[in-house]
Amino acid sequence: MKLYNSIGPNPKMVRMYIAERGISIPLEDVDIVAGENRQGDYATRNPRGQLPCLELDDGSYLAEITAICEYLDDLNGSSDLVGTTPQARAETRMWMRRADLYVCEPLANGFRFAEGLAMFESRLLCRPEMADGLKAMAVNGQEWFNGQLDGKTWLTGDTFTIADCLLYAFLEFGASVGQPIPDSCPNVKAWYDRVAARPSANA
Repeated sequence: MKLYNSIGPNPKMVRMYIAERGISIPLEDVDIVAGENRQGDYATRNPRGQLPCLELDDGSYLAEITAICEYLDDLNGSSDLVGTTPQARAETRMWMRRADLYVCEPLANGFRFAEGLAMFESRLLCRPEMADGLKAMAVNGQEWFNGQLDGKTWLTGDTFTIADCLLYAFLEFGASVGQPIPDSCPNVKAWYDRVAARPSANA
């Protein structure tokens, strides 16, 4: 197996999962700034041109971070990171979906349509007029998560999961592109600091 890797929050999330599990997978970096992911061999591996992408031993490819992490978890024996029971897996997926919808996607598109426009306008449909609204949606999502995290250690409660990896990776990215955690979200900030203290946060 081989993981095609790059800068950005989605590859970071998968690297965090791999580090948490102690799995060893070779990485091959793809230069997304130069657009290497949108052309040539990589575009045949993942037609959407997104990173990361996992090359399997049979030569096939898996994209999408949830699919990659769940496949690796099944392959290496299920873990609490994904969930060892049907209920735990469902709860992990529920929190991942919430993180995606309410924070990750609006935050990322807010960047793509504003600060990242020069990089992305020739690669995908961009709507610069939506950037401020999307960033406001990401803040609103964090404020919702702030209430949900009251009295909890991790998103699902006492168990650290890939949902925490996902939200952390995007909030870390957001802080680097002018979208820091708002002051109105102390519970999110405390949760973020707990994740940042884990060795996998440096993956």
